[in-house]
Amino acid sequence: MTPKQEKFCAEYLVDLNGTQAAIRAGYAPTRADATAYNLLRNTEIKNRINELRKKEFKATIATAEEAEAFLARAMRGDIEEEVVVTEGVGEGCSEARIVKKRISAKDRIKAAELIGKRNSLFTDKVDLDATVKPVVIGGEDELSD
Repeated sequence: MTPKQEKFCAEYLVDLNGTQAAIRAGYAPTRADATAYNLLRNTEIKNRINELRKKEFKATIATAEEAEAFLARAMRGDIEEEVVVTEGVGEGCSEARIVKKRISAKDRIKAAELIGKRNSLFTDKVDLDATVKPVVIGGEDELSD
């Protein structure tokens, strides 16, 4: 794969516009649409775009550990949020301003609940692992009739 083709693959992922990706990669603007069409039909190019897409997807998706760490921080109240507060400034006038505050008790309880669900702390069901043996009623005499 040429450096220009590699650049096309990276640029294509920006907006999924083949023509614009070809132009940004350095191909002639007058033939960019045809060039993009041909490039996107090339198996090597398609595979490289899919590879880059998967790499980007993995980099942007939160892992289970990240989600649990965030919930734990939320449960402990270590996360702040921005809220709009309206304050009186005299003569019936007020001003709005943004203030940072810890998340609410309601949000902390919800985080604790989600952690509990994740770790099966609150379960109404009982996990049952049992072996059932077949029972034969009657003897062989009854089966032969």
